[in-house]
Amino acid sequence: MTETKRIYLDYAATAPMLEVAKQACIEGFERWANPSSPHGDGRAAQSMLENARRRFKDALGWDGDVIFTSGASEAIRMALTQSKPSAQYVSPVEHDVVLRFARNAHSIPVDMNGIVAPSHLNHLLKSAESPALVAIQSVNNETGVMQDLDAIAKVVRDRGSYLLTDCSQSIGKLPLPDADMVIVAGHKFGGPPGVGALLVKGLRLLQADGGQEQGYRSGTQNLPYIMGMTAALEAPANWAGRAAELRQHLDDAIRKAGGAVIAENAQRIATIGSYHMPGVAANTQLIKFDMAGFSVSAGSACSSGTLKTSHVLEAMGTDPQVAREVIRVSIGRDTSRAQIYAFIDKWQSIFAEAKSA
Repeated sequence: MTETKRIYLDYAATAPMLEVAKQACIEGFERWANPSSPHGDGRAAQSMLENARRRFKDALGWDGDVIFTSGASEAIRMALTQSKPSAQYVSPVEHDVVLRFARNAHSIPVDMNGIVAPSHLNHLLKSAESPALVAIQSVNNETGVMQDLDAIAKVVRDRGSYLLTDCSQSIGKLPLPDADMVIVAGHKFGGPPGVGALLVKGLRLLQADGGQEQGYRSGTQNLPYIMGMTAALEAPANWAGRAAELRQHLDDAIRKAGGAVIAENAQRIATIGSYHMPGVAANTQLIKFDMAGFSVSAGSACSSGTLKTSHVLEAMGTDPQVAREVIRVSIGRDTSRAQIYAFIDKWQSIFAEAKSA
């Protein structure tokens, strides 16, 4: 009996490595010397590292500094714990890691779509200790909602402060925002897992703590993965239009079937959608989808056997019962129309079964 091929719709969690990234990693593995070593092998590795750094910046159109890290989490920790501005303002819909390292930060209100209003932010920063570090993501990892970073950046700058934005979900899909610090995760756009970067407009924003990466990050650089991430970033990203079409079709079908689209009236990235199936718990949906061969995620996290309400949906003022019935579907460059149709059929089947029970 032939095993049915699974349908992967969890690209917001991680994307498969592109072939060009794999080949770049292999090339990097051949240069196994430590880039910090003073001998010829080390200098050759250092040359490859700096070449990758230049290509990485060129691919993003970034004219500031790049600190390579072990991933987005380390980049976030560095930005929040090594930043010179002591006052911090953070939106409540940020990734868990941001909230973990910004426990003493002031919270920025969001509306029912999870959006920061520049006018509210301006009001908050009027009384802020200047300069402050303001952390607002570009795209929400659960709902796909996009922030108006151009307007936000203007408010932040006018108030003499600095903008940190987590671009884990938007790098390789959307243009780089005009921020002072930017978070990058390699595995979200076809690079290897375990590598990322902190982009900094000026290193003066950070406290140096010795070590590699111009003294701002300790630890031997992962040259093969840096090369793989750079190659993935350079790969053509010409599938955004197709993703938008697929996501729109999915939105329409779920609404027609009696479900709801989370933040449907907000501007959302084409690759992420969160959907409410009335009366069916998210964990039940995940089990049924998984058994049917679909890989999707929930809008809420399961911890120690207890379904916890998503902090993102909670901050948006979503009804707790609704929040417990939301799942996330995310589209990648390999997602096909047939896969979306198959998912819609299964969604309708699960919902119909629940209503008839």
